[in-house]
Amino acid sequence: MPGWVEDKDLPSEVREDCEELLMGSVDSLPEGELVRQIALARSQKRPLRVKLGVDPTAPDIHFGHTVVLRKLAQFQAFGHIAVLIIGDYTGKVGDPSGRSKTRPRVSDEELAVNAVTYVEQAAKVLDMDKVELTRNSDWLGSLRMDEVLRLTSTVTVARMLERDDFSIRYQAGEPISMMEFMYPLLQGYDSVAVKADVELGGTDQKFNLLMGRTIMEAYGLVPQSILTVPLLVGTDGEQKMSKSYGNYVGVSDAPNEMFGKVMSIPDTIMLTYWRLLTGAGRHELDDIERRLGSGEYHPASAKRDLAERLVAQYHSSETAKDARAHFDRVFRQKSDPEEMPVVSLPPQVIQNGLVWMPRLLTALGLASSNAEARRLMTQGGVRLQGELLRDSDSELEPGELRGAVLQVGKRRFVKIE
Repeated sequence: MPGWVEDKDLPSEVREDCEELLMGSVDSLPEGELVRQIALARSQKRPLRVKLGVDPTAPDIHFGHTVVLRKLAQFQAFGHIAVLIIGDYTGKVGDPSGRSKTRPRVSDEELAVNAVTYVEQAAKVLDMDKVELTRNSDWLGSLRMDEVLRLTSTVTVARMLERDDFSIRYQAGEPISMMEFMYPLLQGYDSVAVKADVELGGTDQKFNLLMGRTIMEAYGLVPQSILTVPLLVGTDGEQKMSKSYGNYVGVSDAPNEMFGKVMSIPDTIMLTYWRLLTGAGRHELDDIERRLGSGEYHPASAKRDLAERLVAQYHSSETAKDARAHFDRVFRQKSDPEEMPVVSLPPQVIQNGLVWMPRLLTALGLASSNAEARRLMTQGGVRLQGELLRDSDSELEPGELRGAVLQVGKRRFVKIE
């Protein structure tokens, strides 16, 4: 993993810039090129144009998305130009990266709405006043057919089938549309349009980023260098962070929810979160790792500090302190939250003078169905007045429920009137 620089002849200030900008990355290609670019930019006092393209195919972004946004922000802090491209045109095509099947198309209306919320949330990480913000429909939407044909002539089908996503699907007999072949070409053309010096992306974007180099060269431009960052593992500690896996932390999550989700991550990935999400410098990260290794810094304290810092980044320092106090009160001291929804006992859950608990959980929106409510109860995920309710056949009198606190999971509480 690049995070240091071998060339001992570099001026110290260039070396420091390179070490910070490469820290936490995976691939820097071609090898040594980004270091050369940074040194030249300093000597010529010409900032690099650092490109990141994002397709607004979903309305919300989570901590996984912020890894590459933070890297762009870091280049921005070092005086380089952050070029953020909203892929309102490539979003119509759909990125085949990591896909075993053709991605369903997103409507123009969805893309337009998502683009607005994406930019709003990206502003939590980037200084948008200094971002060169554009949409690739500005140039892709007006390409003539002869220009499209020129673009397709820059790459062979054999080269496209070198891509793992495509070769696996081809060998398995899964269909690959010509439109999917177009995606890396269009992304590469974005680099031509903005004259990128550097392009950032996750490790799953490596093929697309390298394609940008090929296309820039075909159009007579100096090819961009590329820098990839790792895909963030989700709160389950196993799969990449994704809303579809339910292991995500959203940048717009409420403070207490965000704090609680961070506290749920396994200790094994805590240093990765410190490294990729907090903006902590090399010396601070080294110190955290040293103190954890020596036992001087307890993992539980390190995780609380991590959660507080992340909540402060997306909300405020005061809110982060409150979220920490809330977590300690509820989960360390086993107390009920000071504030929780107060709900009435729905009349329809009372049958023959009794309340069947799975029906109550579903009626209150604490479970999506009676079946899920039964599962939550048998797995120990439901408490009434602090006591576990494991018997999914439980029926209680309404009087036993009025004034009681019902808890589902670690963070959902309601008080029944």
